[in-house]
Amino acid sequence: MPKIDIAALPVRSGSAYPSPFDAPCAGRTRRALGDAVGLDQFGVNLQKLAPGAWTSQRHWHTTEDEFVWVVSGEVVLVTDEGETVMGPGDCAGFKAGVPNGHHIQNRSDNEAVLLEIGTRDPDHDACDYPDIDMIAGPDGAYRHRDGTAYPED
Repeated sequence: MPKIDIAALPVRSGSAYPSPFDAPCAGRTRRALGDAVGLDQFGVNLQKLAPGAWTSQRHWHTTEDEFVWVVSGEVVLVTDEGETVMGPGDCAGFKAGVPNGHHIQNRSDNEAVLLEIGTRDPDHDACDYPDIDMIAGPDGAYRHRDGTAYPED
């Protein structure tokens, strides 16, 4: 059935980042809307950010486009250009291969809800985290910039 029962979908909480980089994302949850209907060319997630939570560490992708739309709440988009306050109806996008590190922070006292849409290219995509000593390759493993792996928790 194409209609998605959002409330019935599993909730993924937090982040798979190694410690201590996972801490700012502890207050985020996601429901994989696209997975629920078998989409495999792009992903769609409904993300909720508790007050103080981040969507991710600041990052950019080599082969995956990203788009985010603010459904409710107020958030701050942080990019290489600076900070932009976003509210309901505001959206932003990030072209694959453009090295503009970005993430969204909820600095308000209320929950924020975002819709995230992005390309799926797990066999080729790599991710760079410009503010921290971390990169991720197509294997999904987080590594230091010198290539050594982070210990698994």
